[in-house]
Amino acid sequence: MDLTQFLPIIAVIMGFGIAIPLVSYSFKQNAKNAGMLAEQILATAEKDAVAIKKEKELEARDESMQIIKKAEEDAQLKLVEVRESQKNISNRENKLDNKSEALDRKEVEIRKVEAQVSQSLNEAEAEKQRLGDIVKQENEKLERIARMTQEEAKSTLIENLKEVAQAEAAQVAKQIREAAVSTATKEANKIVISAIQRSAADHTAESTVSVVELPSDQMKGRVIGREGRNIRTFEQLTGVELIVDDTPEAVVLSGFDPVRREIARVALTNLVQDGRIHPARIEEMITKATADVDEEMRVAAEEALAELHLPAFHAQIMKLIGRLKYRTSYGQNILKHSIEVGWLTGLMAAELGIDGVLARRAGFLHDLGKAIDRNTDGTHALIGGEYARKYGEPDAVVNAIESHHEEVPMTGPISALVQSADSISGSRRGARGDTLESYIKRLRNLEGIATGFEGVSKSYAIQAGREVRVMVESDKIDDNKAQSLSMDIAGRIEAEMTYPGQIKVVVIRESRSTALAK
Repeated sequence: MDLTQFLPIIAVIMGFGIAIPLVSYSFKQNAKNAGMLAEQILATAEKDAVAIKKEKELEARDESMQIIKKAEEDAQLKLVEVRESQKNISNRENKLDNKSEALDRKEVEIRKVEAQVSQSLNEAEAEKQRLGDIVKQENEKLERIARMTQEEAKSTLIENLKEVAQAEAAQVAKQIREAAVSTATKEANKIVISAIQRSAADHTAESTVSVVELPSDQMKGRVIGREGRNIRTFEQLTGVELIVDDTPEAVVLSGFDPVRREIARVALTNLVQDGRIHPARIEEMITKATADVDEEMRVAAEEALAELHLPAFHAQIMKLIGRLKYRTSYGQNILKHSIEVGWLTGLMAAELGIDGVLARRAGFLHDLGKAIDRNTDGTHALIGGEYARKYGEPDAVVNAIESHHEEVPMTGPISALVQSADSISGSRRGARGDTLESYIKRLRNLEGIATGFEGVSKSYAIQAGREVRVMVESDKIDDNKAQSLSMDIAGRIEAEMTYPGQIKVVVIRESRSTALAK
């Protein structure tokens, strides 16, 4: 057998013998590497797991903090709502307490009134019983006198009946007088109230300054002019002071004559709208404004006469009536005031059966003197009466004008109606303005007069000085003295103070007793 034939086989066998160990070594090495890789992967996974755990813990912590914060905010809102509810409940409790106190006071007052009524009834019943006893005694005396003649008995009976009749007549007369006073007061109030309700009118308030608005602050320089020539020309022609200050987009016109001030206002407004401001143009605009204001006054006078249904007056009186549109007294426009007084006078005259046209005429012209320039000496009532007499007004109208402030005696009922209507219009709340200083002074004077009486502890002026509440010491002032005290205070106020309308004096007497139960 040839060995060369087996050489390839032997070589293959020997290759397998060498390769098997090599392969086995390789498998062992790979297995070792795979184990190490697995350990690395496991370590990395553990690290990632720890990181993820920490991250989740942080997220959970943040979420819990947000939940806690939101819960705290909700709790704070609930606390605010609870506090607001408690405040509302407290306010309601206070209101209920106040209402309860008011009801208690009303109950006390009702009990006082009931006690007074009961006392009066008891006194009346006792008086009735006394009179009955007297009549009974007299009749018994007559019955015991058996020897009295018929004529004597008749005479005695007549005398008794006469006394009873006189007493009843006195009582009836008292009732009639009280009823007459009450009826007269009611009728007077009815007439006045009806007149006031039917003559309601709007009122305007004027002042001593007028403001003209400018389109911009640059316009102030044009109003002033070169070296102030425009202002000088304007003030010389109008007689009104032109004030240019720091007020934005506005200038002020100051002057005591409201007609001149209105002419200046209209002229300056037209100049600002035109834009051409120089001395010649200023003079032209002032002339035009004067004509416009004169026309407005004429129209205002005619409208006032039409409103009052009065015939035309003399031309000079018509001019004065137009000037009243720009006159004021204590903040009250005099033309509106005159129209209102005219209506009130006419309405009250109609209720009393007096000539209504003549009454309205007198009431409308009562302040005519306020339209006269200040260079005329005398009070406005006397000046107005002089002008009315000069231009042919009736004597009743002239007397009403001159006497509405009691400077001359009244000669007729129309004068009294004009005075009453003037007081009603002037004393209406809100019709006239007043300075704070004078207002406070009037209130202090009222309170000082009230506290000057013996037994008065405190006094308060209320209702803008139209009512005085007087608190008295109950141990010094009884109910009867309280009535007389109110009349005494009212009398002193009438004697020492000047005021429009009426002032009500209320005397309050109260006694309280307190005890504690332990």
